[in-house]
Amino acid sequence: MTPESKLEELLIDAEADDEAVQHSHPQVLRPWLLLLGLVLVALNLRPALSSLSPLLSEVSGSLGLSAARAGLLTTLPVLCLGLFAPLAPILARRFGAERVVLGILLTLAAGIVLRSAFGEAGLFAGSLVAGASIGIIGVLLPGIVKRDFASQAGAMTGVYTMALCLGAALAAGATVPLSHYFGDSWNIGLGFWMVPALVAALFWLPQVGQKHGAHQVAYRVKGLLRDPLAWQVTLYMGLQSSLAYIVFGWVPSMLISRGLSATEAGLALSGSIIVQLLSALTAPWLATRGKDQRLAIVVVMLLTLGGLFGCLYAPLDGLWGWAILLGLGQGGTFSLALTLIVLRSRDSHVAANLSGMAQGIGYTLASLGPLAVGVLHDWTGGWGATGWVFGVIGVGAIITGCGAGRALYVGVTSEKA
Repeated sequence: MTPESKLEELLIDAEADDEAVQHSHPQVLRPWLLLLGLVLVALNLRPALSSLSPLLSEVSGSLGLSAARAGLLTTLPVLCLGLFAPLAPILARRFGAERVVLGILLTLAAGIVLRSAFGEAGLFAGSLVAGASIGIIGVLLPGIVKRDFASQAGAMTGVYTMALCLGAALAAGATVPLSHYFGDSWNIGLGFWMVPALVAALFWLPQVGQKHGAHQVAYRVKGLLRDPLAWQVTLYMGLQSSLAYIVFGWVPSMLISRGLSATEAGLALSGSIIVQLLSALTAPWLATRGKDQRLAIVVVMLLTLGGLFGCLYAPLDGLWGWAILLGLGQGGTFSLALTLIVLRSRDSHVAANLSGMAQGIGYTLASLGPLAVGVLHDWTGGWGATGWVFGVIGVGAIITGCGAGRALYVGVTSEKA
């Protein structure tokens, strides 16, 4: 079996699971409890990624990590987002989505403990486990939202996205103060984030007993991997995500090298992420008012690049302005990437498969950005050349985004398998 046919088979499996979701008729006894559980789970999908970067210099110094190895450390979780995503529908069909979410929350907590308490080997192994856990849960939650809140899917997706961004911001801003509070221990600062994962698991536990239908109608979508527009959507998703994970992984270290304390650098990252809430909600709405999304994509990518270059090169007196600019840009780039998946698809079956392709391949591609920044820093001994990485990725995202932003559909259709 070729890699393309294997990937298409996985995408078909994901669509079959999505159909199972849409044809179920659940009886949600306490929807407020499900809503609370979803929010708490979403809050845990970014702290493992954003909590490390403000402490990366301290962790590297403590364990003797080179910049290249630190870059690999920031790359592993992002790589796992793409590599482990195809496991989600397989596990959900075997055990049920609710049980899988509960089990993976516990796995996420274990990964966080592993990376904070067992030296360099535990740091890398725990990062891998945490990234894999986030990749699996991230695929399952939208389907649960679509199934149990079908009439409020848009609003619930907004709540889910806001919770995700809030979790990232909290971890970026609070990890360093927590480590200082507990005796300047980076281990405790990183390990603390197992607590919200366990709390989410506790509140999610009642969902395991809910009964959901199992009627499945599989649809096959052929030729997606040969469609140029599908690849443009995928590459835009991957390139904008690459910039996002460079920010998560390296921007605090860049700011610390420019004279900020770890706490100040973490707060700057946290503030930038919080600002993303505004553009994440408004950018798709504004982009769908025009004839296509090309202008919106160019605008948000230019905001992102402007914020990144400002954080890297501009005087620190204006840092918060650049951080806000960066947040506005990145909130828009991410939400538009998700919106393009829907707008470029003729029906929900194509959309589900395009989503699997864009996330599976896109996040794998995105993992190369943080690694490249770490290798370049190790090679040059500074951060000055990093601007070239920003520029190349940003220009690539604009080019592919302008292709993906045209008012067209991917040239494939769905049919019953």
